[in-house]
Amino acid sequence: MKRILFYIALIIGITSFAQDNNSEAVSGKVLNAATDQTLENVHIVNLSQVIGTITDDSGNFNIPAKVNDTLYFSYIGYKPLRVRVTNDWIKFGEVKIKMTELGIALEEVVVADVQLTGYLEIDAKRIPIYNNYRYSISGLNSGYEGGSKQPGAVNKVLGAIFNPADFLYNIFSKRSKELRKLRKMKKDDEIRNLLETKFDRATLTALLQVERLDIDEILRNCNYSIDFIKFANDLQILDAISECYEEYKILDRK
Repeated sequence: MKRILFYIALIIGITSFAQDNNSEAVSGKVLNAATDQTLENVHIVNLSQVIGTITDDSGNFNIPAKVNDTLYFSYIGYKPLRVRVTNDWIKFGEVKIKMTELGIALEEVVVADVQLTGYLEIDAKRIPIYNNYRYSISGLNSGYEGGSKQPGAVNKVLGAIFNPADFLYNIFSKRSKELRKLRKMKKDDEIRNLLETKFDRATLTALLQVERLDIDEILRNCNYSIDFIKFANDLQILDAISECYEEYKILDRK
């Protein structure tokens, strides 16, 4: 009897192991829609499971996915693309994803007039530096950025804490499902690597289901400076929104 139970347990264990190692995934190749040229280093994010990857030098990719998951494809100079995973894709294997190239009109660039002498010690003092200070408050996860160091900065921070903005309440309460993904995003090294090289906020808007203007407004209401909002990469923006959301939850519970 013991031997029979042993074999039953062994079969169950082998079956479970096989199921775990045969988790669903989809693969494919990403091409230029006009030329059929393969595209290397295309960013691909499974918005449903918060998993990321990139295409290899032959345009191929493989990513864990289930039926009805949404994959988000983004590449510099190309129109972002959302693709729904279907039964046929999982059943029959690799598909070709074609991305359309965008026509980019370069705007005029205005270079600030900074007179350089060629001497490092002198020129370093002439380059404008943006000083935006973070104010830490005991009991919260991190600090608040109050802009330039001035007497009103601390009051601005305290005002934001003790009088939570209606905007944050509306955004965070309505987007709680998407914002819960923030922790998963921060732990996924592939997604962090993708966002570290991006500055367009497109992947973030897709992941969080918010508009670009909403992201800027969230950061303003969380007391991040204009300089940070303009120049931070998408990974820094992700971390900033995540910190703000965690602090909002603490204040909301209180």
